[in-house]
Amino acid sequence: MADMHRVAEDDAALDRTAFDEVVEFTSALIRIDTSNRGGGDCRERPAAEYVAERLAGAGLEPVLLERTPGRTNVVARIEGTDPGAEALLVHGHLDVVPAEAADWSVNPFSGEVRDGVVWGRGAVDMKNMDAMVLALVRAWARRGVRPRRDIVIAYTADEEDSAVDGSGFLADHHPHLFEGCTEGLGESGAFTVHAGPGRTLYPIAAGERGTAWLKLTAHGTTGHGSKPNRANAVTRLAAAVARIGAHEWPVRLTDTVTACITELAALQGLSVQPRAPGFDVDALLPKLGPVGALVEATVRNSANPTMLSAGYKLNVIPGHATAYVDGRILPGGEAEFMATLQELTGPDVHWEFHHREVALEAPVDGRTFAILRESVEHFDPDGHVVPFCMAGGTDAKQFSRLGITGYGYSPLRLPPGFDYWSLFHGVDERVPVDALHFGVRVLDRALRAL
Repeated sequence: MADMHRVAEDDAALDRTAFDEVVEFTSALIRIDTSNRGGGDCRERPAAEYVAERLAGAGLEPVLLERTPGRTNVVARIEGTDPGAEALLVHGHLDVVPAEAADWSVNPFSGEVRDGVVWGRGAVDMKNMDAMVLALVRAWARRGVRPRRDIVIAYTADEEDSAVDGSGFLADHHPHLFEGCTEGLGESGAFTVHAGPGRTLYPIAAGERGTAWLKLTAHGTTGHGSKPNRANAVTRLAAAVARIGAHEWPVRLTDTVTACITELAALQGLSVQPRAPGFDVDALLPKLGPVGALVEATVRNSANPTMLSAGYKLNVIPGHATAYVDGRILPGGEAEFMATLQELTGPDVHWEFHHREVALEAPVDGRTFAILRESVEHFDPDGHVVPFCMAGGTDAKQFSRLGITGYGYSPLRLPPGFDYWSLFHGVDERVPVDALHFGVRVLDRALRAL
């Protein structure tokens, strides 16, 4: 009876409709194909109109904004009870990465609900969170609930590419819509990681590595393929790419990663001092087991060659060759990254930023993170929240231009054997219905407390 009473209190701002709608909305949004193939090849407007209509049904006044026709963003504001409080941004993107239907067990844009699971592209990245926020806002409207702070809801375009039509456009051209926002909640955090029998973790993102997508260009002398050529652009480029791919970047532990390592080690019964001289993070990682993956990619800068292009005929040595490199930079690591790239490319290869975004870090020892932690652990008392730094990036980078500190917080309670990482941009992407219900409950508690 005590547990039933507690659940009733927890769900005081919710109703059965909210739990039905979060499933309905997730499925419906998946059915709207918003595949982002890059280079502007995407159309989010049908999904934007879908969420705008339902926000309007909750008494809000959503605004639809486009930089490019069809690349639509939606912004709405919920008025809080304390006009002097700082506002909070809650954001999610409407686009998804493409899916090859032949590789899937179901139609990736079916939104099929089967055996308590919602299937389809976007089920975890991130139409689930879009739906959770939408269902919660509508539940609040039905129950007459208002948060303490103003909450700005933003559904964005183009996150899966450059964000130039999405959060970048909003931050640069419509900053007034985010007036008063000092903190934001977005994707990729507060999901279950099973760390062993009876041990459940919920990593909350409090940092992101910066984006440094690079274009490399080598110039040389055009000539016949049968003759010696000491200024071969392909050779010059290939040598630079090989050096970049083989480079061992030094360990650089940020505050967020240090906190993550310390907490993960403690859960394994290990006492570590990451700031101590001689600390060997590479030796520690195997001792952490599978959860070492939470920090493995974020203890260093990185640069991975991904694309090569040169030539137009087999027996012609081309005069230039190009390559692209996916670089990621830790907070505070940009100067080291640029100096290293200059050294690795050498005098015969020019490099430039193809796309560049800042690294982020948010406090993990303050009131906000404490509330985010408590809200998850309240609904899973056996779970342990840990801070972590994302290897990649989100729309939080663009919103940081407005002075908004971002956290990755899209709560999901996932069953053992459910591999969240492999489904993120993967085949047979899906999310359990119970996980969506958990997310709505956690978001409700967190947003009302914040």
